Amino acid sequence: MSLHIRTSFPYETTHEDCRIPLSDGTLLYARVWRPRTNEPVPAILEYLPYRLTDWTAPRDWQRHPWYAGHGYASVRVDVRGHGNSGGMPGDEYSATELADGVEVVNWLAEQPWCDGKVGMFGISWGGFNSLQIAALAPEPLKAVVTVCSTDDRYDNDVHYMGGSVLAVDMHAWAATMLAFVSRPPDPRYVGEAWREMWLERLEEVEPFLHTWLDHQTRDRYWRHGSVCEDYDAIDAAVLAVGGWHDPYRDTVLRLVEHLPHARVRGLIGPWSHQYPDRGLPPGPAIGFLQETLRWWDQHLKGVDTGVMREPLLRAYISDSHPPATVHDTLPGRWVGEPAWPSPHVRTVSYDLQGGPRPVRSPQHTGVDAGRFFPFGNDADLPPDQREEDARSMCFEFPVDEETWVLGRPRVRLRLTSGVPRGQVIARLCDVAPDGSSTLVTRGVLNLTARQGRDKVVPWVPGATEDVEFELNGIGHAFPAGHRVRLAVSSAYWPWIWPQADSAAGFTLDPASSALELPVRERESDTGIGFEEPEQSEPLGVNQPATLDEPRPERLVVRDVAKGEWRLEVDPRYGGTRLYPDGLEFTEDALETYTINEADPLSARARSEWSIRLHRPDLAWDTTVRTRSETTCDGEDFLTSNEVICTADGEIVFHRTWEKRIPRTAG
Repeated sequence: MSLHIRTSFPYETTHEDCRIPLSDGTLLYARVWRPRTNEPVPAILEYLPYRLTDWTAPRDWQRHPWYAGHGYASVRVDVRGHGNSGGMPGDEYSATELADGVEVVNWLAEQPWCDGKVGMFGISWGGFNSLQIAALAPEPLKAVVTVCSTDDRYDNDVHYMGGSVLAVDMHAWAATMLAFVSRPPDPRYVGEAWREMWLERLEEVEPFLHTWLDHQTRDRYWRHGSVCEDYDAIDAAVLAVGGWHDPYRDTVLRLVEHLPHARVRGLIGPWSHQYPDRGLPPGPAIGFLQETLRWWDQHLKGVDTGVMREPLLRAYISDSHPPATVHDTLPGRWVGEPAWPSPHVRTVSYDLQGGPRPVRSPQHTGVDAGRFFPFGNDADLPPDQREEDARSMCFEFPVDEETWVLGRPRVRLRLTSGVPRGQVIARLCDVAPDGSSTLVTRGVLNLTARQGRDKVVPWVPGATEDVEFELNGIGHAFPAGHRVRLAVSSAYWPWIWPQADSAAGFTLDPASSALELPVRERESDTGIGFEEPEQSEPLGVNQPATLDEPRPERLVVRDVAKGEWRLEVDPRYGGTRLYPDGLEFTEDALETYTINEADPLSARARSEWSIRLHRPDLAWDTTVRTRSETTCDGEDFLTSNEVICTADGEIVFHRTWEKRIPRTAG
């Protein structure tokens, strides 16, 4: 689909920046786009810590003016302690952040240009807190569009997976947020107070990683903000949106299962961690803004748009495709489900075959896992899995006729372990006649979490137990002549931080194990389609070419003599940007993950960030540099973090943190 840039709308629009007062006197920085009309209109809120005057500004301008042009006050607000908002930064989704959000919703409803009805939308963080604030049920909040978000902060976020520590994003995202939260306010918008605000914030900074590793099981900390604890608390209508290449897609399936059908709809496409109208790989992109407008008109304006007569869940089933780290578009088709679990889906069990076999994967198994958060970059998706499969125990099932899979596969495995701790990873692959192996989906279980994510139950050495766990949801068509491959491993670095005893692996008894696939009936034509994607005119941010030689997005280096593997990742969030208001914004990051193929205690994750914000017209030049490193021994995680901030070449803040955190579950 081609992107259409709209230059005219049903309403002319205007925008202004303002400050929203909170009850404690804190002022939150906001940007409001409104239609030019004398009639009050509903308001739509996007509420984030990611700085509306620079970092998300290009994305904001794609959608907020579009909504305003269709008769809504579209509002973007920075969370307390971030961007140009007042107050001190806190942990993600803190009680303070959510209480502030409720106040913002109520404030919007009281403005003379608002008719009293409010919606919330967002992707990732903004999708999270949209759901969380909806669960607090402020009266004006009538509808939510939550994209690439989660209902479960413990087991479906960037911290843990299957009860195991997510090394790749637990560390990297904590390092990213350490850099992000250390950025200064902008003097163009806050004036001379920027320096004092910045230094006050920096004194309050604490690496998120400390808190996240202090809570290695599903305890009260993680239950806070996890709306799966009480779906009934949500009164607003929820449009839940995800992508099969986004790690949060299972939330869509749970929301359509647990929320009343009268106020929820789900949409899952082939997308990465992006809004579905942006055209970033993999596509196809859809007219997402038009689709959300139907949602807002239905629930905020009372117009029957037909959106509630759509299937409960619209999902994309991708055709089989060769392995590649990027696909511009994945061929496939849309299907509609009237309920979830769907009457069109049945469970088909595939028994594993053979006698007991040892599974002792080398510790670098997982270097070809791809990015945990695909953003549409060239190296995001997993390459051919044949090398990973060779490091795993594999079972294959021939496909006699085209088989559509929709939902969450499940494995039942009989394991014997000689050590008290470990993990098991299951990958589902589509193997073509030429032997190429495309990763379809995967799942993880920390063996000490087999009786629940809220407890640690060590394995009795030498004992045999049956365990089962789900893989992430997927929509995929296996063609006739291909093979379904189940690959089981005991390591998956750097996604999963290895347990101290994981080199011992386990023994798998195939005769008492099985793979269960959610097989959907095939249809010739479902009649589901979407409009071409639209956006409003872009902000006009320039990304100038630099003289620096671009480094690889993902580079794997093997030291053959040492048996050491190093994965270097450039997350490529934005690079150098020149904004229309004169801001020069430069950021650079590198993540490095190192492990010895025989030693789980050699695991090391390191992130380095550099951010420069420069306004030549104001003679303002600031930098933030951070370094974060996580290692381990048999008993503890060892974390090291450093922040150095400069203004006009002078160091104004420098702090380091060194901490040992017991490995209670990880």
